Amino acid sequence: MNRAGRYPMMSPMAFAAYGANAVGYVRQLRSEEVSSLYPQAPQLIPGVTVFVLHAADGTPLNITESFAEIMRAAEVHALEPVSVH
Repeated sequence: MNRAGRYPMMSPMAFAAYGANAVGYVRQLRSEEVSSLYPQAPQLIPGVTVFVLHAADGTPLNITESFAEIMRAAEVHALEPVSVH
């Protein structure tokens, strides 16, 4: 149980695996931030808002300028998208 005594504690490995095949995280970024966070990503035009879909383990799966397209990418990967702020 945690300090409050209501929920069991999750190990770091269990937390990392939580939702592994069911949850995808969507992160909104400025295009300038992409190259430092994802060196393998293509060069993007500066000043553009982009969306990145990640698997639950943090693996980037898709990047696009369109929120609708990132939602379709989540559907293609059979992931329930959640937003990361």
